[in-house]
Amino acid sequence: MTDLITLYDLESAAARIASVAVRTPTLPADELSERIGTPVFIKPEMLQRGGAFKFRGAYNFLAQLTPGERARGVIAPSSGNHAQAVALAAKLFGCNAVVVMPTTVTAAKRGGAERLGARVVLAGTTTQDRYERALELVEAEGLTLVPPYDHPWIIAGQGTAGLEIVEDVPDVGTVLVPVGGGGLAAGVATAIKLRAPRARVIAVEPANAPKLSRARDAGQPVRIASSGGLADGLLAVEVGSVTFAHHQLHVDDVVRVEDSALRGAMRFLLDRMKLVAEPSGAITIAALLEGIATPVGKTVAVLSGGNIEWDGLASLLPDRLS
Repeated sequence: MTDLITLYDLESAAARIASVAVRTPTLPADELSERIGTPVFIKPEMLQRGGAFKFRGAYNFLAQLTPGERARGVIAPSSGNHAQAVALAAKLFGCNAVVVMPTTVTAAKRGGAERLGARVVLAGTTTQDRYERALELVEAEGLTLVPPYDHPWIIAGQGTAGLEIVEDVPDVGTVLVPVGGGGLAAGVATAIKLRAPRARVIAVEPANAPKLSRARDAGQPVRIASSGGLADGLLAVEVGSVTFAHHQLHVDDVVRVEDSALRGAMRFLLDRMKLVAEPSGAITIAALLEGIATPVGKTVAVLSGGNIEWDGLASLLPDRLS
């Protein structure tokens, strides 16, 4: 049986990252609250170091390595945000980082990793492509693999965002959280249920990458045939076994969002909240705007990241949205 993280794990992770991570605010979303008829708040992890929530887990992981492991260097398979987070954590610890990214990686995400000092290796287009190449480099160079999501240290680090939500909104009724490989959803859901057990947790995934929906139907992680679309940070083809164990215990529902709703959510956040979100980061707002999720009570939507630059915004957000 998979060991689940505990409140002690979450609080220990929060203490480890306290001096380096940004404690992102929980902001009221007034117009969205009026639209859906319940108070809505957002947790803007695009304000986190590295531009996404991933820094929380990456730093918590590296902090628990031995000095010898850090000295040999670390490697991270990633579609982009985990790569930047590991690069930044490695820089803070003074160790070398290699990141394995897809050949389709956006310029913003590759450039971010390179600016932070990581060596970028490109490998295929799938999660499996990146993971297999990373394992080859672990063997060849003696590096330590930093998993993108399926590890208790990563899950606990991401879950610190959930602890902050409950501190800011103690009577929270619903939390919406994006799900790709599942580390953020697992960590946040665990933190919410341990600190505010009456709250509902809704995981939100792209309609064209329904790996958590399929896993819940099957009762175990299932590899979907393919995934694709705008939400490049959420396109894992399978949730992790460790993350799924947390989802099964702590996630109340899973909803799916079509790509067509993501641009409108990004535009809403830019126009009304003055926040830049990448498509993956806006998916919880899309679920609320489209009425796909039905929140109860005070609602917090986690925005997972904002690693998109001007060219990407200009291509996704034309003057008029159809």
